[in-house]
Amino acid sequence: QVQLEESGGGLVQAGGSLRLSCAASGTHISINTMAWYRQAPGKQRELVASMTRGSSTNYADSVKGRFTISRDNAKNTVYLQMNSLKPEDTAVYYCKVQGKYYSDIGYEDYWGQGTQVTVSS
Repeated sequence: QVQLEESGGGLVQAGGSLRLSCAASGTHISINTMAWYRQAPGKQRELVASMTRGSSTNYADSVKGRFTISRDNAKNTVYLQMNSLKPEDTAVYYCKVQGKYYSDIGYEDYWGQGTQVTVSS
């Protein structure tokens, strides 16, 4: 089993910055792709950014140039640095990781509990 603990959400003014963290823990686990999603009220959950274990990244067009995803493989932790925040970035942000027990064959998706990000205008 993989447990996820998110932190770093909050209230910020437009143009400000926040940094989200998500730490994966468990005994003898292996983590593959780590990602951040968000869900605004009345909208579907959407991918914000993802990073493979080999550090390949993918970003939603709406956050390119403003958000940066990074990870520390030794700590099984993924970060999302969010700069130049806009009111439309307001949402609950969830981390998702592909994880498994080291001897298992396939990865499973694990979701964090979500952290609220509110950007005021």
